[in-house]
Amino acid sequence: MKLHWKILIGMVAGILIGLLINESFVIGGPLGEFLGHFSFVRKFAVFVFQPLIGPIGTIFIKLLKMLIVPLILASMIVGVAKVGDIRKLGGLGGRTFVFYLLTTWASVIVGLFVVNLIKPGTGAPLVLGEVPDAARTTVGVWDVILNMIPDNPIEAMARMDILPVIVFALFLGAILTTMGSKGQPLVNFFDSLNDAMMKMADIVIMLTPIGVFALIAKVVADTGFSIFANLGKYMITVLLGLAVHAFLTLPLLLRFIGGASPLRYFTRVSPALTTAFSTSSSSATLPVTIDCVEERAGVPPRVASFVLPLGATINMDGTALYESVAAVFIAQVYGIDLSFPQQTMVFLTATLAAIGAAGIPSAGLVTMAIVLKAVGLPLEGIGMILAVDRILDMCRTTVNVWGDTVGCAVITRLQGDEVPQEIR
Repeated sequence: MKLHWKILIGMVAGILIGLLINESFVIGGPLGEFLGHFSFVRKFAVFVFQPLIGPIGTIFIKLLKMLIVPLILASMIVGVAKVGDIRKLGGLGGRTFVFYLLTTWASVIVGLFVVNLIKPGTGAPLVLGEVPDAARTTVGVWDVILNMIPDNPIEAMARMDILPVIVFALFLGAILTTMGSKGQPLVNFFDSLNDAMMKMADIVIMLTPIGVFALIAKVVADTGFSIFANLGKYMITVLLGLAVHAFLTLPLLLRFIGGASPLRYFTRVSPALTTAFSTSSSSATLPVTIDCVEERAGVPPRVASFVLPLGATINMDGTALYESVAAVFIAQVYGIDLSFPQQTMVFLTATLAAIGAAGIPSAGLVTMAIVLKAVGLPLEGIGMILAVDRILDMCRTTVNVWGDTVGCAVITRLQGDEVPQEIR
């Protein structure tokens, strides 16, 4: 059975057990009369599961926390180091990186705009636990900027101060690209560490159905079914943000900078987009994406062969948008009004996490933990959004791949090449 089906089963089981444990729902709600004939069912659920769901959910969250710092450090250093000597990227590399960075910024801005406009988490009937003081602390913009540079990287890692760790990792990775053979042993070390952390992440991800079961059961046991109304609003907010970026921001760039017809180009690359939707993986879709862009859309292979693999690694517009919406949604659920500097922190962390840690499997789990930790929000909030993560994962991956293909057309035009006839 595939993982997403196991997660769905865990979610449904968590809802049912949570409802059984939730006394007000069982006694006064629609199941009361029916379960009155089977009171032993509720007694069994309360006796067996109530003492377990809290600790099991906590263990799952602690496993995620355990991965964050070493995974950030290794994956970001290796990701940057493998780009090649940053001094020799040249026009093609420089234009590609800047374009991907700008579109990622645009996606996060769209995400922050729609989540602040709709406020899907406002009025949610729960608080999942104590909120760390860091989430309620007011900071200035300069505080955010200055705190990006760690006084002591080791101390920042120990405190799980995420943004300084990201900046240090990106800086070290960039330096290693300039050191040639002298830097290779260190690159190999972090590459090996990255592989090991990925295997650890795989094991933790395998436990996701159990973690989802426990976290959902705890939420429903505490609040009943009403939280899912807010979850529906959250899902609509993410989909709206993805739609704005996919059908407005990227087509405008494609039309006015790339000189291509958005509709024609979309038609040409549609097999890659449907593959991305079904696989939820930019990397797995890459061969199809390259074939669509080169053979169907007529983009020069010398552009596509560089822009697309780099995009599959660092260009995650949909993921960055999703993370920014989810972080603000969880803050709203906890009754926290994130200040402008704190939302700036979300903006920066979502951008950097999407660029540097895009290869992490099930990025919706691990990179979301990175963003939440950066603004001091409890990771237990992940338990809510996991319930609808699968369909959102499919949608945001499709936007990721669409952004990669748009990048190919735009970079082709910026390189001075003629716009292919097939997409004019």
